[in-house]
Amino acid sequence: MIPALGALVQTVAHRTRSRDYSVIELTCSGVKPWPFWKKRRISEPFQCSGAKPAAFRNGSSLLLKRFLTFDRPAGGHVVVSATKLLLTLLLMAAFAYVSLVGLIYLSQRALLYPGASATLAPEHASWGENVSISTPDGETLHGLYVQGESSKPSVLFFLGNADRISNYGFLAQALAARGIGLLAISYRGYPGSTGSPSENGLLTDGIAAFDWLSVHSECEIVVLGQSLGSGVAVNTAGQRPAVAVILVSAYLSVLSLAQTYYSFFPISLLIKDPFRSDLKIAKVRQPKLFIHGRRDDIIPLSSGEALYRTAPEPKQMLIYDGSGHNDIWDERMVGDVIRFVEALKRGVI
Repeated sequence: MIPALGALVQTVAHRTRSRDYSVIELTCSGVKPWPFWKKRRISEPFQCSGAKPAAFRNGSSLLLKRFLTFDRPAGGHVVVSATKLLLTLLLMAAFAYVSLVGLIYLSQRALLYPGASATLAPEHASWGENVSISTPDGETLHGLYVQGESSKPSVLFFLGNADRISNYGFLAQALAARGIGLLAISYRGYPGSTGSPSENGLLTDGIAAFDWLSVHSECEIVVLGQSLGSGVAVNTAGQRPAVAVILVSAYLSVLSLAQTYYSFFPISLLIKDPFRSDLKIAKVRQPKLFIHGRRDDIIPLSSGEALYRTAPEPKQMLIYDGSGHNDIWDERMVGDVIRFVEALKRGVI
């Protein structure tokens, strides 16, 4: 459709430049009589003399009647207004653009929080024990918890936007083998938790989870955030006395990622949940470990490196050459996390 309309516009422009025409005339003849136009379709063997756009010569079907108004003066000529044609195309493009902008605005939270689901927490925990955490604004969060040794730090884990806390039994087992506790929470609106997700809501969840763990574990807390959860971890560590922070597949901001993916739209005006880690990381003075996969095609390594450069010392970064976004957890990474946590206790970091 678009190439055919483009051919018409080119023809109009050519005829207008060559002579002072405000319209073009297509003398149409063939086996189809005039009522054929009312069917809104042009195809072979219908042919036009005079200006012959490529779509006509090649016999491509074109729903012209929907976009153009044809006048049929005596003599069988069809007159198409060049100005009207161009105006119609511009209006169509503007309508399509505005519609896409509206669609992005209305659906952005469904895109950002695909793991949200109003399902109940399982009666039996897949690992650890089921816990309930109350937030200051009246929501109740579901979590899974394994208590560690009082002399060892506990890890507070904030997951990615499509993940489930039930998937991390392997991490809980590996940490527990070294006496390290683990609390993983299901954000508001996610399975087992009440409410609906938003940036302010998730940041509130992070603070509530830290406060709950500090009461129940009575030990130092290492905040671990992955993907979307890295923004929650940065905010939590900036407001609570975490002993250290681990950021996996972190982003500079959700705003900057959205601007990369939707560069033709005014994202800064549309976005509801920008998660500006770039503006909050300066408050995170604790030791920081950044981990990122070089093959990450969801949150590019460049975004994680930009946040790393912005972060104050002390900090270190590990880049896994063979890892992407969803396959980054393996024995190597579990080992790196444990070594980082245990190094804190020895005062090496």
